[in-house]
Order: sequence, then C-alpha cells, then structure tokens
Amino acid sequence: MPFVRIDALGSDPARLDALGQAVQDALVETLGVPPEDRFQVLTGHDGTTSTLRHGDHLGVREDDAVVFVAVTMRSGRSPEQKRALYRRIAELVHERTGTAPRNVVVTVTENTSADWSFGNGEAQYAPAGGEPAGAFS
Repeated sequence: MPFVRIDALGSDPARLDALGQAVQDALVETLGVPPEDRFQVLTGHDGTTSTLRHGDHLGVREDDAVVFVAVTMRSGRSPEQKRALYRRIAELVHERTGTAPRNVVVTVTENTSADWSFGNGEAQYAPAGGEPAGAFS
C-alpha cells in the first residue's frame, strides 16, 4: 500500500487525475501493487499562493512543467524494481499528460510495517504480539 503525493504547477483536475492514474498504473505494473491499493494526495499549485521550486541537478534541467512524485512504501524492493518504477512513471506521465520525462522527479521513502495505520488507531500490518495482516504492498 504505497502512499503517493503528487505536486504539479498549473494543474487542472484532469491533469492531476491523469498523473495519479499514471503513477498508480506504474506501481501496479512494476511492483505488483494491488490495483485497488490507491492512496494518493494530488496537489496543483497556481504559482502565486502556492508554488514549486526546481533547479538543475545532475545535468537534468526541469522547467515549470515539473511534477514531483513522492512514494512512501514498506521496504523490500530491489534497486532494479525501483529503477523500473521510475522509468515507467516517467513514460506513463509523458504518454498521458505530455510532460517531458526530464520534468518527472520521483522520490521513494521506505519504512516498516509498524509505520502504517489504516484507521482506528491500529497498526494493521504490525499488530501487537502477532503476525502482520494483509499482503505485502
């Protein structure tokens, strides 16, 4: 169950939805995340009351079409799986929104089962004194 935050400048609801679906599809395709495990916060910034800052890093020059994708998930994926995820997110975002792959910045933060609560104040993946419930995602 990855948790995804997507931030983009000048995004209308249709672009935000396309960005969210592209990231979800990439997670399903590359990491085997169940399609119904979709937990996302999609934020469009107007450039005035809220904005994004970007620069040139490692020879990649972003512009105001930049999209920041932050994925938080339980640890356990290999570097190869993560590289496949980054590549597929960039491909699908480009295909569905026209955003250049150079403008797709992705970060992954990993944690453990005890770091998740899906409501009721419980750690469903790490119950006290028991085995984690649910599938790995």
